[in-house]
Amino acid sequence: MSIELKNVTYTYSPGTSYEIHALKNINLEIPDGQFIGVIGHTGSGKSTLIQHLNALIKPSSGTVSYNGEDVWADNYNRRELRSQVGLVFQYPEHQLFESDVLSDVCFGPMNQGLSRKEAEEEARKALAHVGFKEENFGKSPFELSGGQKKRVAIAGVLAMNPKILILDEPTAGLDPKGRDEILDQIAELHKVRGITIILVSHSMEDVAKYVERLIVVNHGEIAFDDTPRKVFTHYKELEAMGLAAPQITYIMHTLREKGFNVDPEDITVEEARNDILKALKEMNSPLLKGGSGK
Repeated sequence: MSIELKNVTYTYSPGTSYEIHALKNINLEIPDGQFIGVIGHTGSGKSTLIQHLNALIKPSSGTVSYNGEDVWADNYNRRELRSQVGLVFQYPEHQLFESDVLSDVCFGPMNQGLSRKEAEEEARKALAHVGFKEENFGKSPFELSGGQKKRVAIAGVLAMNPKILILDEPTAGLDPKGRDEILDQIAELHKVRGITIILVSHSMEDVAKYVERLIVVNHGEIAFDDTPRKVFTHYKELEAMGLAAPQITYIMHTLREKGFNVDPEDITVEEARNDILKALKEMNSPLLKGGSGK
């Protein structure tokens, strides 16, 4: 087990008229190697939750442990923790500040004690992993497109070789092509490096496609924590929370109600396509005659 939260509560502005209970008695275990999605409406507490994972925020009560050690214990090395549990913020500008891309990505490894040469080696590997072209290494980070900035911000954390990578809305503001490229590269990182990925997203389609475990945060509490297939069967409860299920979920439930023998728990286009074709074949549908089942 890598990260564990026990009875974690966090209150903003306690004892004032602005008091807000952002997290309420959270109990959560995050083992090594999982690809986890976190969803929740704006103000649900999900951003506060992920900032507890690498000790950017200290809980009002409860404990946060990393590999069995309380991260808020006296003499605990929280700087080292943040190199092991890397957080990429939603807005990459918050993490970019050097004069050129390569120097920016070198900053973290050099802070860990690596020489410039060693840091450059890690930076180049990280930039390659996120699909950033070498011809742009000498550019100012602030000359880059939105998608390029996100890649550099992710590479800056990856260059420190974290065990856990937390991404807060990494595809916000990107076009569909850029979004798919970023998420495909994140999925490849999970596969190749074996690191734990925690993806915060507003896109139900994205979490349905990529994550193996889905955590739903609502009013500072964990509403659901299961596989995406199981979580999205509660689509009516999700709607009541201001969320939704992937569009495929609604389509499959409608088809099921119309008498098609399809699985209402399908959540990706590929699953739905195969299921619908199978159902049509069972019905000997004229839609499949004449080679039209492509």
